[in-house]
Amino acid sequence: VFIVFAKVGGEKFSCFIVEKATPGFSIGPEEKKMGIKGSSTVPIFFDNAKIPAENLLHEVGRGHIVAFNILNVGRFKLAAYCTGGCKNSLAGAVKYALERKAFGKAIAEFGLIQHKLGEMAIATYAAESMIYRTAGMIDSALHGVNLSAADAPQHAMKALEEFAVECSINKVYASEAVDYCVDEFVQILGGYGYHQDYPAERAYRDARINRIFEGTNEINRLLITAQLFKRAMKGELPLMAAAKKVADELMSAAPAAAPAAGDGLAAEIAGVTASKKTFLFAAGVAVQRYMDKLADEQEIAGGLADIVMDVYAMESALLRTRKLLERKGAQGAALPVAATRVFVADGLDRVEKHAKTVLAASASGDTLRAQLALLRRLLKREPVDTVALRRQVARAALDAQRYPF
Repeated sequence: VFIVFAKVGGEKFSCFIVEKATPGFSIGPEEKKMGIKGSSTVPIFFDNAKIPAENLLHEVGRGHIVAFNILNVGRFKLAAYCTGGCKNSLAGAVKYALERKAFGKAIAEFGLIQHKLGEMAIATYAAESMIYRTAGMIDSALHGVNLSAADAPQHAMKALEEFAVECSINKVYASEAVDYCVDEFVQILGGYGYHQDYPAERAYRDARINRIFEGTNEINRLLITAQLFKRAMKGELPLMAAAKKVADELMSAAPAAAPAAGDGLAAEIAGVTASKKTFLFAAGVAVQRYMDKLADEQEIAGGLADIVMDVYAMESALLRTRKLLERKGAQGAALPVAATRVFVADGLDRVEKHAKTVLAASASGDTLRAQLALLRRLLKREPVDTVALRRQVARAALDAQRYPF
């Protein structure tokens, strides 16, 4: 069967189940694609095909509700699929790095190879953490739905709709993480990575589609920002009030609270909090400048979405690692702590970069200089030795010969 969207009466966007044997319905030849060659992709044709009324999904004119929730679930599932691709790429890269010899030793011993392996593992840890977190929230929401009730589908769709932003975040981050991982998989294999006889070539081709389907990553970035501001306008999210509070706090020159003593991740906790405030600060400045025209400034909306994604990814990794610390102690959770410290340190750099872009596009002159000074104060931090921590993660992957978490 096929799930098809069409307009009833030329206006009412609706969703239907179409059976393959329906008279007037036909299927074209398989498309020749770059990757995912095992997945069927064909054009479909309708020639006066009649679809029974009982094949309607949901209600006439409400097909967009079905479409959006299909996309929400699809985006979330795609993120999990991409994370599996990250793990497979890491395992393949580790195997080759241990076997390939250069200058009398395995290339796995070289620092820049370990950098790649460590980055692959850390990006995967963050993606996996986001997926676990989002799955838990969706599961909790669906627990409140009586699945035996006649109106269960409507309540389930409403529950899923609440997590549209998180599903988009998961999709964009994980699809870009697997892109990074397969690219480094090819690079570590060198010339062999370009050969079809080795698995990196197929992984590279198969991964490319993930940034396109279930809504391109560009569309999803715009959706993240649009959904947040839409909820703010409807009074469901006190976004502007929070932005004003952050701006007032920054202007008051009140010193930032010092990290709690004795907490090994205190700096990371403070960093994530500062990143949230950075989004609110940058968003407030952008809204003041562009008001209801902000949606037309796609580069700015995309930059704000990038900050939101980094915040969600950093916080997800941090929450997971803190739970592991509680359960396993400092020694048992040493590897997740190392990964989280690297990810947050690098994430703060990305947040600062995106915030500068948004501010520079929203102000100029003395106003911009003052805003940048506030941003520096907000994101003031000590550098982290990410080289040593990343090596620690890479060595764990080499010892395990796979994803080490």
